[in-house]
Amino acid sequence: MRRALRHPGLVGRHEQDTSGLAADLRAAVAGEVDFSVTARALTTMDASNYRRVPAGTVAPRDADDLAAVLEVCRAHGATPVVARGAGTSIGGQATGTGVVLDLTRHMGGIVSLDPETRTAVVGPGLVLDRLRAAARPHGLTFGPDPSTHSRCTLGGMIGNNACGAHSVAWGTTADNVRSLDVMTYRGAKLTLGPDGRGAPAGLLDLVDRDLALLRTGYPTGLPRRISGYALDALLPERGVDVARSFCGSEGTLGVVTRATVRLVPLPAAPVLVVLGYADEGAAADAAAGLLPFGPLTVEGMAADLVRGAAGLPRGAAWLFCEVDGEGAARRLVRAADAIDSVVVSDPAGQRALWRIREDAAGTATRTPGGGEAWPGWEDCAVPPARLGAYLREFRALLAGFGLRGVPYGHFGDGCVHVRIDFDLWTERGVRDFRRFSEEVADLVVAHGGSLSGEHGDGQARAELLPRMYGEELVALFGAVKDVWDPDGGLNPGMLVRPRPLDEGLRFTGLPLVGLGRAAARCVGVAKCRVEGPSSGPGVMCPSFRATGEEKHSTRGRARLLHEMALGEVVTGGPRAEEVRDALDLCLSCKGCRSDCPVGVDMAAYKAEFLDLHYAGPLGFLRRPRSHWTMGRLPHWLDLFGRGLNAGMRLPFAARLAGVTPERTMPRVAARTFTSWFTERGSTRPADVTLWPDTFTDHLTPEVGQAAVRVLEDAGLGVELPPGRVCCGLTYVSTGQLGAARRVMGRMLDVMAGDEGTEGDREDVGGLLGPVVVLEPSCAATLRTDLPELLPDDPRAARLAASVRTFAEALEELAPEWEPPRLDRPVTGQTHCHQHAVLGDAADRRLRARAGLTGELAGGCCGLAGNFGFESGHYEVSVACAEDQLLPALKGAPPAAAVLADGFSCRTQMADLAGVRGRHLAEVLAEGVDERVDEGEGEVEAGL
Repeated sequence: MRRALRHPGLVGRHEQDTSGLAADLRAAVAGEVDFSVTARALTTMDASNYRRVPAGTVAPRDADDLAAVLEVCRAHGATPVVARGAGTSIGGQATGTGVVLDLTRHMGGIVSLDPETRTAVVGPGLVLDRLRAAARPHGLTFGPDPSTHSRCTLGGMIGNNACGAHSVAWGTTADNVRSLDVMTYRGAKLTLGPDGRGAPAGLLDLVDRDLALLRTGYPTGLPRRISGYALDALLPERGVDVARSFCGSEGTLGVVTRATVRLVPLPAAPVLVVLGYADEGAAADAAAGLLPFGPLTVEGMAADLVRGAAGLPRGAAWLFCEVDGEGAARRLVRAADAIDSVVVSDPAGQRALWRIREDAAGTATRTPGGGEAWPGWEDCAVPPARLGAYLREFRALLAGFGLRGVPYGHFGDGCVHVRIDFDLWTERGVRDFRRFSEEVADLVVAHGGSLSGEHGDGQARAELLPRMYGEELVALFGAVKDVWDPDGGLNPGMLVRPRPLDEGLRFTGLPLVGLGRAAARCVGVAKCRVEGPSSGPGVMCPSFRATGEEKHSTRGRARLLHEMALGEVVTGGPRAEEVRDALDLCLSCKGCRSDCPVGVDMAAYKAEFLDLHYAGPLGFLRRPRSHWTMGRLPHWLDLFGRGLNAGMRLPFAARLAGVTPERTMPRVAARTFTSWFTERGSTRPADVTLWPDTFTDHLTPEVGQAAVRVLEDAGLGVELPPGRVCCGLTYVSTGQLGAARRVMGRMLDVMAGDEGTEGDREDVGGLLGPVVVLEPSCAATLRTDLPELLPDDPRAARLAASVRTFAEALEELAPEWEPPRLDRPVTGQTHCHQHAVLGDAADRRLRARAGLTGELAGGCCGLAGNFGFESGHYEVSVACAEDQLLPALKGAPPAAAVLADGFSCRTQMADLAGVRGRHLAEVLAEGVDERVDEGEGEVEAGL
């Protein structure tokens, strides 16, 4: 029940104490009020170059809650309020210095969906893909579809007037809004629509006084004009549409509490036509000529963005054109002046190609040479017929400044996205950033364009609006802002009376090296915020999917590390408990390493942070017990072996080991794999070295034995390393990097034949041959962590390059081998490290050759090595398994082979589902054994 606001006399208008503000909000609001260090740190940035520190956050439950928030903020000296959805804005408009509203937590529902009228009523925090999923069974969708569709919200789309790839057919968000319920900073509740409906007092009078300016001050022939306020929508000849004029106002006029939006029919038979052109200019010149053929999309990108992508036609630039039906596709191909084309009607093939385009916002943040590129001149638009000429001049301007960028985007609408390798770390670089922004703004205006064609102006471009609109029209923008928000409380500094475009950059004060610098790699596109299994086969980010909390997303953790490095909000450096707590639920799945468009590697950041967090003379006393038990598991298994079984049966043993009581500890095998192999001996000269990882050697030797049988059946001789080896995985995952480096160094000595000597570090001996690693997490450690932790040891890179998965070894070294035909369906899960680091293409091909049909689940099993065994992690571990793994097991055919190459995955299956998962080697070995038995039987019958 909502409590009453404290007596107004107790709250002074000029009171600046945020603790008083927080207390009054908690008294008045039913939703969550969070002024903690963590909440503030998580919302200092969006997906732009800018940073502003808020006082705190509030997640209102409904419109009444929102009204209470605004009332308290007005009472506290007109405290600024910023509405925030997914926080993916490019211009800085989702950051603020006062109270940030999280509208995703409670105000994200679908109120109604009417297939007859093709409309839906939605809350502002609704994620776009949820609306699309609800509309799809009715053959409908919401037209605008930005590349962030899996996490962006309808409120954010309205605030920025978002567009997306299908805007050539279905327009911008403003074209698809019927009415809006909004609340002003002073608490007025308005319902906006055409014919002047909902206009605040004085707004239409302003329009009437400046009709001539509104009719002549806006550029024409420009489908993607997002900059400034859309005041021309208030002209009589345009229906005096107040809702349309509100779209794109970036939260500066009011806060949306509910929206009625238009739905459009889905294409009956979507076909993707990819057209190849000689260069980017040729593709841009051709785009406008395709519009009369009614395409649903005309997206463009050049070869410097598409790095090694398969399936594209010949050319150095491409247009992605979606049409409805094969006939329309043929007509488009005939009309296009392209050097080559590909027509794709298969949905899977279309998704694979579209994924290239959707990830471009992140992929473009890395230049072809590996440098970093940033937003800043992100999404201007020119008339489509002018796009080719504009791009040529734009490329020349980049070259003149010594900058590099990779343009791509909505060529059919004349809208170009580009990330540029600005130097935003030094004073000189920031000065060049300003100069370039000013010159390119003039270039856009010279071509009749808009400074923003999709993402809004925010702080990045608002200062430059007079170059586009002139001082008189920009002054009218200010007057309109004052009519809607006379107190200036809603998102100040955006659009109207803006801060300078080079002020408050998020890089200011950030050290050039260290964790903060690494975390700055995150640009905030928030692909890690995708909810639930609908996100498909990817892994990132399992803890966010389980908790729904920003601090448990990859982006959230990166923001905390960023703020830790700055030391303003998060203090204490690597000892900061806020960072430790956020990283505590990171499963080190490495999913972000592959799924994040910019390759943020939170597993590596976590390991480094933990190493620093527990550093110092007494740091070992502060470490969790699990770091000493499971983190050094290889050492304890080598030392005690089967004796650990008896030890774990002792009272309180699990608690002493730091293991959660819900878990059953795995049993140590009676005999190690290495002892079995040593006694058995090799049947032929060695072709491969089989890696006896800790899990295979001590816990599941049957996996190693099966792998030997299959490899030998394929004609490959097998040997083991000449001594005990360990990749260092458990030390890395618990942030014991010094110990990990020592373990890795000893391992390299063994592999190079230098054990017990200083050795010649250039003599890598056995490292030159293929090394087959059965446990995906160990293979990933050897491929990535080993060379990263020992960059100066050439043996590390050579061993990393020699690592092969079981399927890769068979495919590469025994290409003529025919696996046994098993002809049965499969279920199970691809190991998260395999997905993120190793790839599973060879596994898929091997399964297909063996007649193993079906797909394995994506995601993460949730056990993740030591994670699922540690105290406080059990519920999240189970929730991760429930995301994709457990549903896959429950929905599998009775005869399905349950595959899981990872020891953690198999343990989780047994613990939560009572199912025995098996390594692919075990399943194939069964077939090999049967084939041998059948062959012997045939020989005996012949005798």
